[in-house]
Amino acid sequence: MGSDQANGQTQGTGRRALLGAAVLGAGGAVLGLPGTARAADARTAGHGGRGLKSLPVPTIIGHRGASGYRPEHTFGSYELALDLGADVVEAGDLVPTKDGHLVCRHEPEIGGTTDVASHPEFAGRRTTKVLDGVPTTGWFTEDFTLAELKTLRAVERIPANRPHNTLYDGRWEIPTFEEVLKWQDEQTRKRGRQVWIYPETKHPTYFRKLGLGLEERVAKLLHKYGKDSRNSPVILQSFEPTSIQRLNRLVDNPLVVLLSSAGSRPYDFVEANDPRTVADLITPKGLREIAGYAQGIGPTLDLVIPKKADGTLAEPATLVSDAHKVGLILHPYTMRNENPFLPAEYRKGTAADAYGDVFGAWRTYLATGIDGVFTDNADTGLLARADFLGR
Repeated sequence: MGSDQANGQTQGTGRRALLGAAVLGAGGAVLGLPGTARAADARTAGHGGRGLKSLPVPTIIGHRGASGYRPEHTFGSYELALDLGADVVEAGDLVPTKDGHLVCRHEPEIGGTTDVASHPEFAGRRTTKVLDGVPTTGWFTEDFTLAELKTLRAVERIPANRPHNTLYDGRWEIPTFEEVLKWQDEQTRKRGRQVWIYPETKHPTYFRKLGLGLEERVAKLLHKYGKDSRNSPVILQSFEPTSIQRLNRLVDNPLVVLLSSAGSRPYDFVEANDPRTVADLITPKGLREIAGYAQGIGPTLDLVIPKKADGTLAEPATLVSDAHKVGLILHPYTMRNENPFLPAEYRKGTAADAYGDVFGAWRTYLATGIDGVFTDNADTGLLARADFLGR
């Protein structure tokens, strides 16, 4: 989900010890830490009932799995997120292959998330395309068959911030959405609790113009596995409102509209010459419209609490209360432990791979009343939630 801020900082050297012993991948060790027992109590803090109402509040959502500790959108990352206690796993960002399969990658361009560049047989596939109006050079999933993509292996996307993740480069292949749906059932049986997933349709307008419409493919698989109802443990999200509207006609799953920076325009709006921006969508009128076809919004954290010119936090916006008034839940993105991704007042030092005052930032954001958060570090999120609920 989302676009990550670029940072020009070089790789830091003095990295803090990982919070919650996440490098071990041992959920028991993490959940046994002092204070985390209260995180489990959050399961009683939800609204009760089925579907979305069965989730704890605030909900801890593993962003692309446990991508703070493993290369994103791999089964290694997804399973570690569950080990660490995530309530929901964002598995995954859905893009199509040349032969129409849905796979889980952050973007259709896979040069930065796989080892495709080291495969000489695919050197000729490198090309430049215009992706949502932006010229982008690399290798694209829609130019590969699924069989070809399965010969690739995932690598860490932001090694300057996460040098420890490069240890796992090459270990896992690219998962398909169908494999994720089967994995969800397997993990639910194995863990004795319902595993939730939170897939996203990526660049749906772009792919529809290529004859690779995403929504129908998503709906077909959800129907095949009996996961297309209101209470199914699958939340669907997209940055394009028309994609969510299309899904609303195809399935009964909980739906969430993702929202980028206030001045940006969803690309389906650009294509349709709709002049509205995200700022228009987060007005009371815009939120009422969204509530007509979706159950929630996924705003960037900057829409919840804007930043000042120096990168520190300003006063919270009215988005949380405005959304709640029309019955929408809020799952903003993305909490990360590393300095470059934190508000300026919560950074410690300048190393790109060092952790800042993460718990301080969590306290500030949770105090706004948000219903959940996407995070690359689910163990940190559970500890922060336990602290928050203990007050």
